[in-house]
Amino acid sequence: MSWLSRKFQAFELYTVDVVLGRRADTGAAVYGALLHALSLLFSGVVQARLWLYRNRILHDQPLGCLVVVVGNLTVGGTGKTPVVEMFARALRDRGRKVAILSRGYKSKAPPLWKKAWYAITHTDEPPPRVVSDGQRVFLDSEAAGDEPYMLARNLPGVVVLVDKNRVKAGAYAIKRYGCDTLVLDDGFQYLPLKGRLNLLLVDKTNPFGSGHLLPRGILREPVKHLSRANYIFLTKSDGRRDPDLEALIARYKPGADVIECAHRPRYLQRLDAGAHGAREELTWLKGRRVFAFSGIATPESFEKFLRDFGALLVGRERFLDHYRYTEEDLAELYDAAEREQAECLVTTEKDAVRIPDAAGSPLPLYYLRLEIEIIRGAADFDEAVARICFPQNALAGRIPPGVTDGSHDH
Repeated sequence: MSWLSRKFQAFELYTVDVVLGRRADTGAAVYGALLHALSLLFSGVVQARLWLYRNRILHDQPLGCLVVVVGNLTVGGTGKTPVVEMFARALRDRGRKVAILSRGYKSKAPPLWKKAWYAITHTDEPPPRVVSDGQRVFLDSEAAGDEPYMLARNLPGVVVLVDKNRVKAGAYAIKRYGCDTLVLDDGFQYLPLKGRLNLLLVDKTNPFGSGHLLPRGILREPVKHLSRANYIFLTKSDGRRDPDLEALIARYKPGADVIECAHRPRYLQRLDAGAHGAREELTWLKGRRVFAFSGIATPESFEKFLRDFGALLVGRERFLDHYRYTEEDLAELYDAAEREQAECLVTTEKDAVRIPDAAGSPLPLYYLRLEIEIIRGAADFDEAVARICFPQNALAGRIPPGVTDGSHDH
């Protein structure tokens, strides 16, 4: 990593610390005041955009099939990808032809010359990038983006498409693959394609940050917009009730169907070529000297998982969310781990897709596999799936007004 890249990453990490309230010095206070002024401007833009769609000055574009939105009010760290995976798998297993539509955040866009050549030689827009057609995975994490690649790899039978224009991607999924259900990954703020069912994720460990909108806080839109959700998923739960959070949800969404879930570690998957594909039970961590590294929005939860299973964290390295590792980064991580006499390195599954070939690594390298477990509201989850798959049999009294199959919309 170059000196300039290091400085830029340090500045971004400092900004994240200020936004999350991890800094209390004078410089952080001044910087925070500047960010607060910008957040007021951002709030005005968000409110104006929603008003335009609400009053039909700007219009959404129906595609004639069911659209399920999975998203959040905040940036990063709600554990959205495992929920999308769980929901898409449940729909697939009940006979729906599912396509996941993603904007492909931090994915590598096609080169400019390729875009220009397409514009010269075609009259229509370029098709979305096909990460998976349900049978094969065509793109790696760099071209697809981390989350779309992970979803494509873990969900055979589900189409995964990447395009900023998800109306176009949805139309392509219907025409090319015969999909009857579209799942918008991180689509709560994507208003051109209206969801028939809106699933809103709230991180129970840090629901709405400081309550400020971007860039001073982590909110993309005001908390009162909880009212737009049909179901609310409380993620990263420890099983204990939070009366204050529940009261806030009830204030803006009375009678909300709340589904509470936890991200449960399942096993360690080995990455380095010496034992590629090998797994270890989580009990293997107990008493072992571990060097942890990650480039995710909330590294604290990942590191806590390791400690909870008895690992001795002798060192850690945190990178920016979606950071793409280089061979040089890996070499530096191995050196740091060896200095701390670590027995292995452990990262997240999301990071693992951004790591170059780990062949020849001097220490074992693992990623921690997490899966969603519903700990409250399982009946509501089953009902949500049934409402999509068998709308004619859903409990009529429980269906919110305006929520239908959508297959006959025009």
